[in-house]
Amino acid sequence: MTIHWCGTGLSAIPGLRRLIERGHDVVVWNRTIDKAEAAVGDIAKDIRAFDIDALGAVLAPGDVAVSMLPGDWHVPLAELCIAKGAHFVSSSYIAPEMRALDEAAKSAGVACVNEVGLDPGIDHLMAHWLVADYRASDAYDADNTLSFISYCGGIPKHANPFRYKFSWSPLGVLKALRSPSKSIRDFAEYDVARPWDAISSYQAPLPAPESFEVYPNRDSIPFMEDYKFDPTWKVQEFVRGTLRLNGWAEAWGDVFSEIETLSGPEGDARLKEMSDQFWAENAYDEGEPDRVVLCVALKAEKDGQTAYHKTYVMDAWGDDRGTAMARLVSFPVSMAVESVLKRRIYPGVTAAPSEPALIKDWMQVIDGLAQHLEVVDHTG
Repeated sequence: MTIHWCGTGLSAIPGLRRLIERGHDVVVWNRTIDKAEAAVGDIAKDIRAFDIDALGAVLAPGDVAVSMLPGDWHVPLAELCIAKGAHFVSSSYIAPEMRALDEAAKSAGVACVNEVGLDPGIDHLMAHWLVADYRASDAYDADNTLSFISYCGGIPKHANPFRYKFSWSPLGVLKALRSPSKSIRDFAEYDVARPWDAISSYQAPLPAPESFEVYPNRDSIPFMEDYKFDPTWKVQEFVRGTLRLNGWAEAWGDVFSEIETLSGPEGDARLKEMSDQFWAENAYDEGEPDRVVLCVALKAEKDGQTAYHKTYVMDAWGDDRGTAMARLVSFPVSMAVESVLKRRIYPGVTAAPSEPALIKDWMQVIDGLAQHLEVVDHTG
């Protein structure tokens, strides 16, 4: 069975190299062959120019196609995989068009695995672990009041005046700032039009406790079902969000003000101009360490007293292995590929696994990628 890895951007390389170094049969596809050769030419035996028709001509039943390409390619590649009886893996969120392929994938016996990067990905593993741990604990009570938070951020290890640095084109970050979010606050749906309308402070339980600015991201509410929250549970808070360095909101104040005024094609053009400027001014320098902080916490309260409260916390930064972001995005992708090949992930459109055995195996690998990873029990 052959792995067809499509896309050799910065966030793809460590996981791709891992699969090749572990002896898998890997064909590397990239729109620019020179870039792929520069990234993995020292170990890759087969590098080809990406073309979906060329891929379709060689894709065989049981193969795995990995999409580390721009988001528009995920669904066409998944559809091709289903038609060919091959499996599909991507780190990206499951779009409605991807979700709609579930029955076809199941009928074809094809696994279409998504959301197996950092966020989404590792955060899902931590959430599944916490919910299972809570259910199995003596503190479990269907009448408890629950609070859940999941905050992740890629931030510079050495702060700059802009309080942020870019690993790749800033355009995606700027577009995300125009997106509304939904979460649960005070037992009710909390809708936010723009992230800067809901910035709050969060104290991360790192070995040296550290505070960050955080805000809700996307629509958190469907993940209550994904994380196996019982529909009858009393959920006071449920939010998946983004973590930033303190001072970020102030440093980006003018950016927020301008984004608020942008719309239509002219707005998109201006976003591209801003992206180019930010890339020139605030990209990581060669060898400069990035940092990733991820905190996922579940708290249960009974009669106003804390009965259960644990946080799965991770802190990682760039080192001689490369950037933390690239490791933490692409290694889970590579583990998903191996899990599919071993038939440990079932057919259909799925996200990061919830099975305890897979979570344990994956987190053991992830532990070696981060400088700090632990479960903090706040109840003592």
